[in-house]
Amino acid sequence: MAGPLEQFEIVRLIPLPVGGLDLSFTNSALHMVLAVVLAAVLLVVGMRGRAMVPGRLQSMAEILYELVAGMVKENAGEKARPYFPFIFSLFVFVLFGNLLGLIPTAFTFTSHIIVTFSLAMVVFLFVTVLGIARHGLHFFHLFLPEGTPLWLAPLVVPIEVISYFVRPISLSVRLFANMLAGHTMLKVFAGFSVSLAGMGAIGAIGGLVPVALNVALFALEFLVAGIQAYVFALLSCVYLRDSLELH
Repeated sequence: MAGPLEQFEIVRLIPLPVGGLDLSFTNSALHMVLAVVLAAVLLVVGMRGRAMVPGRLQSMAEILYELVAGMVKENAGEKARPYFPFIFSLFVFVLFGNLLGLIPTAFTFTSHIIVTFSLAMVVFLFVTVLGIARHGLHFFHLFLPEGTPLWLAPLVVPIEVISYFVRPISLSVRLFANMLAGHTMLKVFAGFSVSLAGMGAIGAIGGLVPVALNVALFALEFLVAGIQAYVFALLSCVYLRDSLELH
């Protein structure tokens, strides 16, 4: 039986070596494409009718839209309105990646640090470039909060700089670690069930315990999938507000 970590193995589906680089199309890339396609289908097909009394797909699309719109307004401010599509795209992509990984035999690309770190770096570079473009050199006042005594600057500035550059690491590790730990736990308890089932009638009955735990863990993972996508987008909003308002 496959180990709990084999589900995270990257598999080359279409080998594509280019020079010294490996640009192969992998199972991770495939599931990223699937996440984008499924999200696009939900939003395009769901909103195509624009019915006064929405159906299921339209209701789901509207709930996602209103959730992120409220998040951007409350946590990034009115100035962040033009950047709503960016936050919405991040949220939907991470959400569908998390949920897609809950399907048996599917691959969870958000359980890989390279994917989550790449997304976090996109957010980090975007808000940094935006802040510098809007405020010029005044952007660097972000590292010395207003009202801070100058004699504290040698202590405060390094702390603020470190905390700023650690943002993509904390943002990526939070998502990656939650997805990795949750899916590993699901696989471990599933393995217990299979092992006990091969030990006769008593083992089969005892195997119901890890099955019940797996059902509970699956429900928890479904909740975590949504929460982690929300937290990723929420923190992106906070970073965006810092760049726009220098708080």
